[in-house]
Amino acid sequence: MDRLKSSPQLMIVSDLDHTMVDHHDSENWSLFRFNALWEAHYRQDSLLVFSTGRSPTLYKQLRKEKPLITPDIAIMSVGTEITYGKSMVPDDGWVRCLNQKWDKDIVIEETSKFPELKRQAETEQRPHKVSFYAEKDKAKHVTETLSKVLEGRGLDVKIIYSGGVDLDVLPKGAGKGQALAYLLKKFETEGKPPVNTLVCGDSGNDAELFSIPGVYGVMVSNAQEELLQWHAENAKDNPKILHASERCASGIIQAIGHFKLGLNLSPRDVSDIGQNVENGSPGLEMVNFSLLLESWRCAEVEKTELFISGLKATTLPSGFFIHPSGADHNIKEYVNILRKVHGDKQGKQFRIWVDDLLATPLGSDTWLVKFDKWELSGEERQGCVVTAIISKKDSDWFTWVHVHETWLENSEQGLWIL
Repeated sequence: MDRLKSSPQLMIVSDLDHTMVDHHDSENWSLFRFNALWEAHYRQDSLLVFSTGRSPTLYKQLRKEKPLITPDIAIMSVGTEITYGKSMVPDDGWVRCLNQKWDKDIVIEETSKFPELKRQAETEQRPHKVSFYAEKDKAKHVTETLSKVLEGRGLDVKIIYSGGVDLDVLPKGAGKGQALAYLLKKFETEGKPPVNTLVCGDSGNDAELFSIPGVYGVMVSNAQEELLQWHAENAKDNPKILHASERCASGIIQAIGHFKLGLNLSPRDVSDIGQNVENGSPGLEMVNFSLLLESWRCAEVEKTELFISGLKATTLPSGFFIHPSGADHNIKEYVNILRKVHGDKQGKQFRIWVDDLLATPLGSDTWLVKFDKWELSGEERQGCVVTAIISKKDSDWFTWVHVHETWLENSEQGLWIL
């Protein structure tokens, strides 16, 4: 990852469904907690990797449904596809690795002879993954028989059964574990091996992640029996693997603290945001401001002139604010708009979150900060790209110098305040 000048301090490699994303949490609270923690304290010097069984199509669909932040790397289709950054640039080296002793046409031909296998949707059929549904009581027999058949045809494959329903046929060199091993070797070659790596999962297709030497691992509290059984049979005495007492993303936060991998107090868990500001980083400043604005609009902060005056005190008199509409305002005067929107989201499910934050030093006490800011109100989501210049000279508090916002592509352009 070119943006990191040295080894990432922490690399989190997490499954998505029922691990990072809690589908039983309608308010996505644990995910919002993790998002705030990562952007405030880890985005600048660490790597976030999503490792999912979902195809790119279903992965993108999940990103529209849930408030996921952008990973540095996405491992998709049960470890058969690796992409980088927002643009999801594919790793061609990984493709070449998987082409060895693999022929998708032969796999399709032989699997069609098994009536026990029900083919999944076409979006889930990928260049190096052929996917089916299979009943639990028939999966073992099918797996053993199919493995021998494909080996007889000269292929080197692995068959993964997970979730009590999904059966995937992959090249033998594929899988979540092998994809992670490939990345770690790549970082080692580049002279940037992660200082610590934490893998996170809940089901059978995550087991390989926990087998990578040297990593820390967390099985979230809602982990499925198949992963717990694997752990009991293969790694029960490994002190680097934790069965968390918390669900999903909250279990990941718990593991960061348990293994002492870094800060694990999310800004969303701090009752008084002000106490979390002094000596903070540009990332923490941006996250805290978004949480303060969220609280103001939900009337969780008392409407006082002292609050408005405090915000004005953190802005440069000559600074400007450019609204996504293109309107240009004096930044200190534009703060007055907050008086009008106090409590406008009271009683509603309203959240603001920061994504993909990057702070670039412009000097010893000034930073250029760029990030995506999202607002979710009920089912409506809108977002903008924020580019800000902030400084910190004679106090523990940041001064906002300039702010420029532009609409994110495909964003619903409703009422946007700050």
